[in-house]
Amino acid sequence: MRWADDGIFLAGRPHGETSVIADIFTRANGRAKGLVKGGRSRRLRPLLQTGNTLGVEWRARLDDQLGVYTVELARATAANALDDPSALAGMTALAALLQVLAERDPHPALYDAAQDCLAHASDASFPAAFIRFELRFLNELGFGLNLATCAATGRADDLIYVSPKSGQAVCREAGEPYADRLLPLPAFLANAASAAAPSDAEIEAGLLLTGHFLAVHVFAESGKPLPTARDEFARTLRRRT
Repeated sequence: MRWADDGIFLAGRPHGETSVIADIFTRANGRAKGLVKGGRSRRLRPLLQTGNTLGVEWRARLDDQLGVYTVELARATAANALDDPSALAGMTALAALLQVLAERDPHPALYDAAQDCLAHASDASFPAAFIRFELRFLNELGFGLNLATCAATGRADDLIYVSPKSGQAVCREAGEPYADRLLPLPAFLANAASAAAPSDAEIEAGLLLTGHFLAVHVFAESGKPLPTARDEFARTLRRRT
């Protein structure tokens, strides 16, 4: 068995004295693990960093075996964010989410969304891009939110809340009597066409929103909490303000 693909390096663990078992999310073959021989060497170690895009070839005698990776660097996203703790934390959080996916289950649209998000890792728009990626992640797993119209009235304007049960937006008029039971909907998610940069408060509200539905729909069934890397990402953003 053999295939070649592009992939995002998610994580790795040492194997033996010199090798690494790499967890890589590829576009056409999904999340797949494989042995990178010499992965702890000076030549390969800089390539096997969370968030980097690699050109990979995977081969094994049988399809259900671990397999062996040959890798080459396609985009050094991790190196571009070395001086930004929040970007590094965000890339680690994104990788932790992708590790929830079943192995060998392709999600090409989600792969493209992850690449779009990582392209912003070293600029100020990364937190907003990360939240939009989490929305795409929820949608890909069948838990998409409806942030375009009000659950109660059908209106498409003045949407400022989200129902924590249905995942649908709620307008100000319909939601005010129940405001303490609803999640805030930040303006940059309610109005996708807006060019205004979201405030720190909007970013925090966005992380609260996606975090709620990730916890309820993705992690609760497995009995696991949200990834600690995601909490660290939120903390680094707060420290930055």
